[in-house]
This record gives sequence, C-alpha cells and structure tokens, in this order.
Amino acid sequence: MTDLSKQSCEACRADAPKVSDDELKQLMPNIPHWSTIVVDGVKQLSREFKFRNFEQAMAFSNHVADLAEAENHHPAILTEWGKVCVTWWTHKIGGLHKNDLILAARTDEVYERAHY
Repeated sequence: MTDLSKQSCEACRADAPKVSDDELKQLMPNIPHWSTIVVDGVKQLSREFKFRNFEQAMAFSNHVADLAEAENHHPAILTEWGKVCVTWWTHKIGGLHKNDLILAARTDEVYERAHY
C-alpha cells in the first residue's frame, strides 16, 4: 500500500483530472475510516472524529485548519461538542483529486498524534 500522507500535493487546476473510480477503489484502503459521499452531485471524502469535550474538538479543528492552510486546500470542518466532521473535496474540479486523499491521510495523522 502507498503511504498517502507522505505523498506531495500538487497545485490543482480547473482542468485537473478527478480521481477515477478505479483509483479511488485502490486508494481508499489507505484511509479506512473515511467514507465517500456525494453532495449535490459532487463526490467528497468525509470522516467524523470523536473527542471528550468541545475544547479538544476545537483544538483538532485548528490543527486541521493549519494543515489546510499550509497546502492551500481547504475542507469543510464542522465542530461540535465532542466531535468534528471533516470533508475533503476539490472545489475547482467539482469532485475528488488525489490531493483530497493525501490530506485525508494527513488529517488521520493529526488525530493520531494528538492523543485526544
């Protein structure tokens, strides 16, 4: 298996190719806690993370925001008491790019490293 979190994100253009269904099938085992969802016809990756309280959820959200800002690629982050839902997709192409899978893997690492 490829370690997605170690791969580099590439600058995404409006004409960048979306991840194919075959590629997605190959790469999803690298991020087993993530689900593929479709919102308004746009394929996205989503995962809910659990926390003991709001403070931990907020700290995690801020770490994900830092990760996103460093790559100039921004997810939807819904922060609630005891949980955070992170959803990655590429706005420019209206679907999934390999960057989304890479950043989902890095989001998992943020969660694992923090020991919430």
